[in-house]
Amino acid sequence: MQIKGAIRFLAISLAVISIYYLSFTWVAQGIYNDAEQYAQGNPEKEDAYLDSISSEEVYNLGIRKYTFRECQEREINLGLDLKGGMDVILEISVEEIIKAMANNNKDTTFNQALHLAREYSKDSREDFVTLFGKAFNEIDPNAKLAAIFNTIELKDKIDFNSTNADVLKVIEEEAQDAIENSFNILRSRIDRFGVVQPDIQQLEETGRIMVALPGVKDQDRVRDLLQGTANLEFWETYNNTQVYNYLLQANEVIYGIEQAQKEIEKSKEPAIETESTVEDEQAEESESSDELSLLDQIESDVTEQDSTDLSQNQIAERYPLFSVLRPRINPNTGQPMDGSVVGMARYSDTSKVNAYLKLSQVKSVLPRDISFKWAVKHYKPDESRSFYELHAIKVTGRDGKAPLDGDVVTDARQEFDQNQGSAEVSMGMNADGAKVWARLTKNNIGNFIAIVLDDYVYSAPRVNQEITGGRSSISGDFTVNEAKDLANILKSGKLPAPARIIQEEIVGPSLGQEAIDAGLMSFFIAFIVVLIYMIFYYSRKAGLVADIALVINMFFIMGVLASLGAVLTLPGIAGIILTIGMSVDANVLIYERIREELTAGKGVKLAIKDGYKNAYSAIIDANVTTFLTAAILYTFGTGPIKGFATTLLIGILTSLFTAIFLTRLIFEWYLKRNKEISYSTKLTNNAFKNTKIKFLEKRKIFYVISAIAILISIGSLFTRSLDQGVDFTGGRSYIIRFENTVSIVDIKNNLEDEFGSAPVVKIFGDDNQVKITTKYRIEEDAVEVDKDVETKLFQGLASIYGFENLRQEHFLKGFIVEENGQISEAGIHDVENVLGLKSSQKVGATIADDILYRSLVVIILAMVLMFVYIFIRFRNWQYGLGAITAIMHDVLIILGIFSIFWGILPFSLEIDQAFIAAILTVVGYSINDTVVVFDRIRENLTLYPKRERHTVLNDSLNSTLSRTFSTSLSTFVVLLTIFIFGGEVIRGFVFALLIGVVVGTYSSLFIATPVVYDTVHKKNKK
Repeated sequence: MQIKGAIRFLAISLAVISIYYLSFTWVAQGIYNDAEQYAQGNPEKEDAYLDSISSEEVYNLGIRKYTFRECQEREINLGLDLKGGMDVILEISVEEIIKAMANNNKDTTFNQALHLAREYSKDSREDFVTLFGKAFNEIDPNAKLAAIFNTIELKDKIDFNSTNADVLKVIEEEAQDAIENSFNILRSRIDRFGVVQPDIQQLEETGRIMVALPGVKDQDRVRDLLQGTANLEFWETYNNTQVYNYLLQANEVIYGIEQAQKEIEKSKEPAIETESTVEDEQAEESESSDELSLLDQIESDVTEQDSTDLSQNQIAERYPLFSVLRPRINPNTGQPMDGSVVGMARYSDTSKVNAYLKLSQVKSVLPRDISFKWAVKHYKPDESRSFYELHAIKVTGRDGKAPLDGDVVTDARQEFDQNQGSAEVSMGMNADGAKVWARLTKNNIGNFIAIVLDDYVYSAPRVNQEITGGRSSISGDFTVNEAKDLANILKSGKLPAPARIIQEEIVGPSLGQEAIDAGLMSFFIAFIVVLIYMIFYYSRKAGLVADIALVINMFFIMGVLASLGAVLTLPGIAGIILTIGMSVDANVLIYERIREELTAGKGVKLAIKDGYKNAYSAIIDANVTTFLTAAILYTFGTGPIKGFATTLLIGILTSLFTAIFLTRLIFEWYLKRNKEISYSTKLTNNAFKNTKIKFLEKRKIFYVISAIAILISIGSLFTRSLDQGVDFTGGRSYIIRFENTVSIVDIKNNLEDEFGSAPVVKIFGDDNQVKITTKYRIEEDAVEVDKDVETKLFQGLASIYGFENLRQEHFLKGFIVEENGQISEAGIHDVENVLGLKSSQKVGATIADDILYRSLVVIILAMVLMFVYIFIRFRNWQYGLGAITAIMHDVLIILGIFSIFWGILPFSLEIDQAFIAAILTVVGYSINDTVVVFDRIRENLTLYPKRERHTVLNDSLNSTLSRTFSTSLSTFVVLLTIFIFGGEVIRGFVFALLIGVVVGTYSSLFIATPVVYDTVHKKNKK
């Protein structure tokens, strides 16, 4: 090899990167273990511990130090099915945006067009604005949209001469801006929610946003958070120079309270040694030098005591408020700085600051009209620390409301001040708002107005003069992006775009832990089985080299996953395990070619060289087809399916590198030292040698067998159909665990009384676990509907549990039954014996249609891509036809088996998005198998142009039998391991893959190549 140096450099670089990123997972896991040990099973105590050290430095690499929060952000990101949490797809109502732009116009044609567009959207793939335009033109071709949308707010963009096309373009632009703004608001809310590694992204469909929140437990709070309308307000503020002395008094009050509490504790007899709280531990941690100088300055202002005589702990004790809230004072003069910001605090200290300022004794020394609000963005003085600013708000209204809210804002845009050379924001208000704004700015010249969204301060500009006419300019040290964000925030008050949850999936933490345990067990068993098989089949040394490549491959996959911030899901683990089986294929192809070269009489060194060279074509073709399939899954999939595709894509690339290049380096190292290398054992030396199976002569027999199987499959699909999940039908599904075996009939009857119609109830795994599916109120998207359905679900199942003291919150969050019969909420580390709701899923009817449509598109697209690739590579459409015929054969038989056996086999054969992923994986595997045979046919036709074509094809099939056997067997054993040990959640998914391996191997031998032979033979006859 001429690129040994580059390969070594790349391997070392990948190893260093993998170690670097995986180290964060190792550090974070150690802290999780410390928190678990500290909390002793108390989830609230554990959360408090982790929260208290979130901003503390826990990992020192020498060149940089990382806080615990930063380690969490860099650790391997576990998906919902492994960590538990909530995954939702929200839809921003474009219809509501259009109504708001028209100021809720009562025009009959306008409202009829909205209603008709809503009906069209149920069966159309076009966006709502386009459908609205079509509907408006259909109802009244002569009507003009300009008459409806020529409002004060849109007068700069629409006039009476604007055509309907012009107006629709403006509507589309404004709607997209509103959706972008809603997306930014949602992202900001989620960032404040405290979820580590949240995933929020806009989907291709207009107005849809996917949000994944791993680890969240309070689903109702999440629903309220995501579906709440933006609340924009303008507040007057106090100046820091006015508030500073009040904070000094508040600190004295807090100090007195804490000292009194300590005296009470000391007076208790007998003395009780109490465990230090998380806050005590945090207070005892060393402060940086700038913090000490700040506390020294505070002390000099309050007391004559020499601060140098006080320890850091004593300073924190003497100034409890200022130990968590750093006042905003000038370090040179010691005087309070100008502005509405009164202090800064670390994220972990904000809750303690809030608690201090809410004390009734503290409120008594503060002005009655003062309120405090945190800034939405953090301030970072350096890489290792970040602080949030606290603003002092002046509440001037008797009702406690803001003097001005966002409804009055008609327009806001980012502009560039040529004189100042910086970005600024221009804002317009309606007539009513302009009057209030003029009074507000007149009374606050020289002071600051806080712009507040969802109770967080986004900006607090100084008022330079009275602003009349409603047109304002907000300037500051803005970047262009910051100015654009502020303009979007200001516009959020005018265009209410409520988000509605149209798809939702909730996984309880206990089910997530069960999935991790099952996934890891199946992974290790499959891994060990493959390692042993390679040594058994290809000798100790050659097998060991393949095993080393496999271990390094797994290490690279995990490292790349961590470095990319990709999400590891349960199907993702299945993808990694599948990669084990498929990565073996590259080694098998190389080893089989080396064995052929050795059989031809070549020396070991030349056999290795030629074996690698001759195997490249088949390896590349086989992996490119699988890579294309995974790329389609990644592009169109979401959630766990995207996780499966991600690991498959990474696994294909890393396995190619390790199998082709790293193994070659190891073998060359062996050869330099004259080490003996063999590629077979005594048991396998003659395996599949000199086989003379006449595949083509028997092709008609297999055509008949396949035709019968396909006819039975089609018959079952028409008579029994498939067990479609809520992904394709819409509805709600719940996985619920009981203490003992339950009666499906009783559950149906109880829930029929609550829902009005009987749901579908199936045993899911063990006899004490069921899956309940219902369409009750699925068409309604009001916020309170989900809560009502959960209440009725609990009421229908409470009598089946039979516990008198069982409450709904226990049922929804998971509970355990103590030995004394008492019920308690399941802890975060409780896995076994957790009863109640394990997971839930909700799919609206509209998105169910979209999922079905997208799934069909994906399958068709995969087949077209396969055909095109094979046509390009083999320059013959007959090869493409043979491959597509084999794929359709495999897909129909899998569908038939799922149709015949659903409701009969003791595990779920439900058709959902995971099943589509399985079908596409089978497509990739089947093509992989077929292409290897085609590649050998192409090679042999070139080597033996005078031989009969059927002889060449038969010889090619026979010569690849050893590779087919090894790859299919290893992949099947790996999948069988996942099927047995991987858990109920992915059992149906893996079952489809198992069938696919068997049927795909069959079709590559007995269908694809015979079809190529028959079509080419027929063409030659003509």
